[in-house]
Amino acid sequence: MRSYTIGQAARLLGVSPDTARRWADAGRIRTHRDDSGKRLIDGRDLAAFSVTLAEEASAEDSDGSYTSVRNAFPGIITAVKLGDVAAQVEIQAGPHRLVSLLTREAVEELGFEVGMEAIARVKSTNVHIDRA
Repeated sequence: MRSYTIGQAARLLGVSPDTARRWADAGRIRTHRDDSGKRLIDGRDLAAFSVTLAEEASAEDSDGSYTSVRNAFPGIITAVKLGDVAAQVEIQAGPHRLVSLLTREAVEELGFEVGMEAIARVKSTNVHIDRA
């Protein structure tokens, strides 16, 4: 089973290494030490913890709306490009940049502008997964 350093775990969880370290110190995520004394997190433990974090965030962000889209990326709008009919909105969600093409009317109705918080929701029938 693969193990991850605190820094690697932090990157995968989208938090700072200090936050991951605090979670480990508080016992929220179990660690073990390698032969050199470096703290490591078992891959299965990290996967389970990431699911727990997502569930906690989902419960905190619940606004009473319901959706079948489970892939939510909360972030900040970094660009809005308006055309005559269509628009492009870019969101930075942690290390992820997401770009959505939608109607100009939708952008104007929702009042999207740079600096606003937004959630990009992704539902796809074609998802590619690369081995890291």
